[in-house]
Amino acid sequence: MERGSAPLGDPAFAALKSRLVARTGHHYYADKDDLLWERIGRRMRVRGVGEPAGYLALLEGSEAEWAALEAEITIGETFFFRYAEQFAALRGTILPERIAARSDERRLRIWSAGCSTGPETHSVAIVLHELLGERLPEWRIGLTGTDINRDVLAVARRGVYGTWALRTLGAEERERYFRPGPRAGTFALRPDYRGLARFEPQNLMSLIDGTASLALTDYDLILCRNVLIYFHPDTVQALVRALAQRLRPGGWLLLGHAEPNPAFADFLQVVSLPGTAAYRRPEDGATEDGAATRPPTNPLLPPVPPEPAWAPLLPPQAELPGARNGADLLSVPAGREGPRPSTSADGLVPRVEPGADVPPGPLASVRALADAGDLDASWRACRAALGEDPTDPRLRYYEGLLARARARPDEAERAFRGAVYLDKGFVMAHYHLGLTLIAAGRAEAGRRAVANAVRLAASLPADAVLPEGDGLTAADLSGAARPFLDGAGA
Repeated sequence: MERGSAPLGDPAFAALKSRLVARTGHHYYADKDDLLWERIGRRMRVRGVGEPAGYLALLEGSEAEWAALEAEITIGETFFFRYAEQFAALRGTILPERIAARSDERRLRIWSAGCSTGPETHSVAIVLHELLGERLPEWRIGLTGTDINRDVLAVARRGVYGTWALRTLGAEERERYFRPGPRAGTFALRPDYRGLARFEPQNLMSLIDGTASLALTDYDLILCRNVLIYFHPDTVQALVRALAQRLRPGGWLLLGHAEPNPAFADFLQVVSLPGTAAYRRPEDGATEDGAATRPPTNPLLPPVPPEPAWAPLLPPQAELPGARNGADLLSVPAGREGPRPSTSADGLVPRVEPGADVPPGPLASVRALADAGDLDASWRACRAALGEDPTDPRLRYYEGLLARARARPDEAERAFRGAVYLDKGFVMAHYHLGLTLIAAGRAEAGRRAVANAVRLAASLPADAVLPEGDGLTAADLSGAARPFLDGAGA
């Protein structure tokens, strides 16, 4: 089969796309035919099928091939304790409240939906260990991570990760939670933490079509973060309602920062917490008035001060490409993630951390808008800034990141090449140019760009913080990029 634009005139491709979107709910691909064709094409080449009609016939008789295709189109980028504000809420409010509420039964049920390679689920396990301490053996903990992609579930069960998945952890935390992995530069989650979670395949669409397991119910906490961005708004509403029905009274639901919708307050209570918003299923007999509420008084918790009224980060109809338990658009194989900077609410654009040294001006505005999850506004701000100063390599770099986030790989490539032309020593621009080329199937050119990034990083002190790397050091990049140079990341 030939690579390139999607065969829009082929009715078999239209049928294949329709079947895939209906089966997975991934409305994200509804207007991204070329991107979808690229990913379908990978499976067609593996199976030696030259035409969409032949591949559609192959799918009809093979659940295994469906699973492989679903793995190809679902991209997960995630890391431990992603979104510090939400984990602060879990550690300081949500889980202590549930522990107190369930102290008589000593039983907790927690579901991490769309768990990808498992860092979110394992991070919850670590928090539970810290909160319960010596009492943990007295409790029955049901902690389940699910994903449609069986390949990432295998990674989650192994619990072995590279440096970049641990990028928010200090040396002491790494030592506490992990031991050396089977290969250089890898870390294995300690058995005490890894043994708390189990991982199972699950298509969230089964919550809507009635085929979901009856065991998916009575949860104290459901995390479904950076998953809903893939679905049509109507499907999102149905999914969140189905998730709410699977909470026990008083149970909590956490979504990604860019995913809240005021309509959810019709059937869930909105709880404003520092830095984030959470949802609760009302206790039996409680009214569902949709008003924001403070967490209940609990002997384990300090008083919670009132927070400003919560407002959604994005309009309800906004559909932004993003990370599913962190995904980006690079289609990096599970377990082979290269370094990525700290990310915005959608998981794609480097995030402005508190105290970061970002001078005021157009670049700060671009980053702040991206961090708020409004990629459209960030894109417009970036383009306007480039109109005023087209020779700023940092603006070209963010243009590339935003173009990739908007599934425009050709524009991303041009922007990254522009950044490199303007600043030949711009390590992160070389690196992201390489990843963009690899994702487009141009592995040799991509590896050359990654090699340039590694060469430039190697000329710097190992602990040198890379410009626009949001804390990434030269040593971090050099080590994590090696799989791409060996061809493993292509």
